[in-house]
Amino acid sequence: MRRRRWRSTGNALVRVALVWAVSTLTMLALAGILPDFRLQSDDGDSITQIGLTAAWGAGAFGLLSALVWPVVVRALLLVPALVLGLLVFFLNGSLLLLALRLIPDGRGEAAPETAVVVAAVMSAVASATSTALAVRDDEAYRRRLYRLADRRRRRQGPRGAPRAGAAVPGLLVLQLDGVGYEVLREGCNSALMPTVAGWLERGHRVTSWRTDWSSQTGASQLGILHGSTFDVPAFRWYEKDTREVMVCNRPTSAAELQRRAIERTGDGGLLTLDGASRGNLFSGGADQLALVLSVSARRGRANRSRSGYFAYFSDPANAVRTALSFTADAVREIVQSLRARIRGDRPRVSRGGLYPLIRAFATVVERDVVVAAVIGDMLAGRSVVYADLVAYDEVAHHSGPRGRDTDQVLERLDRSLALIARVAEHAPRPYRIVLLSDHGQSPGETFLARYGLTLKDLVRAGCGLPVSRRAGRTRSGAEARAAVLAALHRPVEGGEEARPGPGSDPVVLASGNLALISFPDVPGRASRARIERAHPALLATLANHPGVGFLLVDGVVLGPGGAEARLDVPGEAERLLAPFGPGAAAAVRRTDAFPHVADIMVNSAYDPDTGAVHAFEEQIGSHGGLGGEQGHPFLMWPAELSDPGEELVGAEAVHGVLRRWLREADGPQVPVAAPGDGWAREPAPRDAGRYAAAPPARSAGPVRGETSDVTSDVISGETSREAPQDSPPEGHISGILPSDGLPARDETR
Repeated sequence: MRRRRWRSTGNALVRVALVWAVSTLTMLALAGILPDFRLQSDDGDSITQIGLTAAWGAGAFGLLSALVWPVVVRALLLVPALVLGLLVFFLNGSLLLLALRLIPDGRGEAAPETAVVVAAVMSAVASATSTALAVRDDEAYRRRLYRLADRRRRRQGPRGAPRAGAAVPGLLVLQLDGVGYEVLREGCNSALMPTVAGWLERGHRVTSWRTDWSSQTGASQLGILHGSTFDVPAFRWYEKDTREVMVCNRPTSAAELQRRAIERTGDGGLLTLDGASRGNLFSGGADQLALVLSVSARRGRANRSRSGYFAYFSDPANAVRTALSFTADAVREIVQSLRARIRGDRPRVSRGGLYPLIRAFATVVERDVVVAAVIGDMLAGRSVVYADLVAYDEVAHHSGPRGRDTDQVLERLDRSLALIARVAEHAPRPYRIVLLSDHGQSPGETFLARYGLTLKDLVRAGCGLPVSRRAGRTRSGAEARAAVLAALHRPVEGGEEARPGPGSDPVVLASGNLALISFPDVPGRASRARIERAHPALLATLANHPGVGFLLVDGVVLGPGGAEARLDVPGEAERLLAPFGPGAAAAVRRTDAFPHVADIMVNSAYDPDTGAVHAFEEQIGSHGGLGGEQGHPFLMWPAELSDPGEELVGAEAVHGVLRRWLREADGPQVPVAAPGDGWAREPAPRDAGRYAAAPPARSAGPVRGETSDVTSDVISGETSREAPQDSPPEGHISGILPSDGLPARDETR
């Protein structure tokens, strides 16, 4: 034992010496390249003296980074998160200037702007060297992870102490925002996602599930985390009682929706018992929060939704790597957009302005911070973690659900999953990794591009109101824009859209290919008769427009050519809505019962042959209504968990399944069916058999693959490459088994 301890200490000292040596060489190289950076006196020094000066400066900079940096970052807690990301470089440069002043005889000197560059390069090189040495020594790597986990638990005190049931498997739920079932299957079959394909080969199974009419993150994630999607008719809607527009990605609206769900269910959420919520719209009742929109409106040190940024940027090397990746992705978006214009791709939407920066935030900054937080949660041994990775959804809105742009995003997401699985091997408890999505995306030309006017223009024309000669654009409401604004301490979608002015003009709001029309001067829900008396041509104008699939008005579905169906007459709505897929009539019937359903609900036209819809906002990959792949996300789970059931309908049902899986951690496991493929065969009848791969020894076991290009505040730059695994066969499976929720504390009360 003593010999092993001495060997461990010796190895640690060797690694420190090697990192110091590499940092010294880096400083010498930079001094030779940069004109405003010197490591010698005015009279000149020998090569030996210059080397000693560089070693002194590198050592002083390393000590200051280790001792002073975390204190400085914590002192800046009130600084907006993205501002902190930029401020990191200047603070790091200041530490380098301080380190140079500690060199005897004033031999070190650098211009302030040069110091920023030198500090950034040295931090990145030192971090990469340290990680490379740790990866080569598996024992050192494992000890480092456990040491970090123990340190975190000691800081947290009794609440973070290991529990008696620490060996009980934890549940890690990772949401790939917007990745539909078919996109996941194609990604595995084409080797874009070798990590996910490997999980399916080793024992995971996958099924598609069906969303409600409102196929968007606000409704789905509220249902998954809090067990209720009631009265969430769309991504944005007008509430006559408060005369305000609710928007799912606005912090105040998200907080209110979470409050309503908790009041309706009487339960704090899926994550109330030792849980963590990372990168989500809602907290799920978790104590540990990072980048959670429903609490991002809070100010001061109590705002834990932004704590993930500070934990991540407390390591300057993280800031350097993320900034480089951020810049590269912004440039990549500009190049891809120009290439699409040159090729004349159709459909296409504008991708200029601030969009390259918003995309880079979603695909780099938010991804890296969320992955870092998840890694920290696993090392701390939390019971349940739910994290959302929004990168694919953001890019697919502007580039389309399929293509080279989204393929690259899927590849990088897969590398992030590989990193998480690799770290799970070193966690103090085993983890069962569940992968799911909240909705899919349907392609198609926008309503404006196809017909030359917005839906708002069409509504105003049908009401006999003046229409602008120049068609305006409906801004995209993707989640990443809200995350950026929240990180900058700016309100989300304020002004006229948040609170429409007084008057009788209809309020028209778009949610993908679903639109909601409300008449503010009509109390309660307007009847069909009242709408036709006030605006005789409106309903016929909308229903017969080629870009509109159907309307919902006062319990009646209106289709083209005078077709209509009452929801209270069995079979009528099913026949009229059959082109929109199974369950469409039930979804419309459920929404019709919501207290805040709009006076007129408009779903765009849908082409079953191409799967195309027409978004009422500027998105060529959209979701929010009925039609195509947007309503078919996926749920993927390890085979040692019980099967969800035969048909999975609605996010509330997914919540019930996750609840049951949490309970199974302590109880007997439900045996799986006979071994088979992770992907089930195409099921014609509803009672088709279930298929499962051979159960693995451990769901979060060694899963190798390319790791994320940017890692966490506790691990940096680990890479592991192996040949991609063979893809699973094609097919479907579906199922549902809702279960009772367990009462848990409500953190908002």
